[in-house]
Amino acid sequence: MSTSTAAPSKRRLRLPSFGIQVLIGLVLGVILGLVAREMGPDSVNADGVIDPNWLTETLTTVGSTFVTLLRAIVPPLVFLAIVASIANLREVTGAARLAWKTLLWFAITALIAVGIGIVLGLVLQPGENAGVSADAAAAPGSTGSWLDFLTGLVPANVLGIGANAAADGSIGISFNVLQILVVAIAIGIAALKVGEPAEPFLAIVRSALAIVQKVLWWVILLAPIATVGLLGKAVATYGWDALGSLSTYAVAIYAGLALVLLVVYPALLRLNGLSIKQFFTGAWPAISLAFVSRSSVGTMPVTQSVTERNLGVPSSYASFAVPLGATTKMDGCASIYPAISAIFVAQFFGLDLSITDYLLIAFVSVIGSAATAGVTGATVMLTLTLSTLGLPLEGVGLLLAIDPILDMGRTAVNVAGQALVPTIVAKREGILDAATYNATRTGDAWREDEPVAVAA
Repeated sequence: MSTSTAAPSKRRLRLPSFGIQVLIGLVLGVILGLVAREMGPDSVNADGVIDPNWLTETLTTVGSTFVTLLRAIVPPLVFLAIVASIANLREVTGAARLAWKTLLWFAITALIAVGIGIVLGLVLQPGENAGVSADAAAAPGSTGSWLDFLTGLVPANVLGIGANAAADGSIGISFNVLQILVVAIAIGIAALKVGEPAEPFLAIVRSALAIVQKVLWWVILLAPIATVGLLGKAVATYGWDALGSLSTYAVAIYAGLALVLLVVYPALLRLNGLSIKQFFTGAWPAISLAFVSRSSVGTMPVTQSVTERNLGVPSSYASFAVPLGATTKMDGCASIYPAISAIFVAQFFGLDLSITDYLLIAFVSVIGSAATAGVTGATVMLTLTLSTLGLPLEGVGLLLAIDPILDMGRTAVNVAGQALVPTIVAKREGILDAATYNATRTGDAWREDEPVAVAA
């Protein structure tokens, strides 16, 4: 009787799930950021310019490189996804109703958020309890206005790309997501109207979209490493020292953000028969990346991916709703933050706000949020609110010291809302993939490791 020895099986090294990798990145980022902060700057020249240490420089380079890669993908992704999704809307029953309900839910959640912000501002009185000196008051270099917002809707070119000359003679390229959105919507509608002759063009768009999504997947794989750099740089640069003089204001902002994220959103999910746990575990990759990157636009590719693959929103709808939300749906930056900040400025300068002023805050939050255009920071939205109320713009300078710390929480809430609304609308319209939404979470950024092209 002979016996045979089977060849020993090779065990494949299994990495932690994507969610665990991001958590590890968050912890390492805080640790390395604290170490870099303790190391201090390498030097400070005669002009007061700080030369950061090597660890801070490394963290900054790692984080900024990732955000740059994400932002580079945004223009083609937005354009291709919007054109393809509008073309596919002819196959979706009630496409116009979907669009209007999306905007309606944007407004509903914004109103709830701004209401919370106003109540917290009145209860906590952040302007009355500020430890900051009036000497810090200074008007910002750039402000928001209704005219700038309206003229900004008109594309300067078909790609919505602009160039700015820096002081050192270099040329910086930027893009306006709102303009790209306008161009893509126009071309998508035109393709629908043209009909059969537009099919070759749409085939190219769908093919290009699949390629862009593949490149996006490669970039997203770097997110855990980027988390270390982004959060580490924030801790090393800003720390928590500045929170002392504006502690009541910071508490008011984060209390408002927490109420929206952990009370309002779960309540809306429950009212629409959706699992709270499933939503947050599915949207976690986008929310966590938004927290460290501080950019709704930079996070948008991840938001769209988790909305489709984890939350079960149809691609033809999500590829329209998420980019729209990245430019207009900002419960953190455009509702909670300007409401509390406007009340802070009024209290600090001893100015009384009337019922009309509070209604104006709500109006600006709902209608003017697109003025922020998903960029890092919310100074434009704040100045738009202050100028509408006639409050001193110099009040912005009082708040800039801790703005980066607040912006992390604001952007996380923005992105959570950008995933929430399409999910709720899809559920109410009966087009949500319940099996995908309720699937067992693996901790990955999405259920599959390959991008799915928009269906023809």
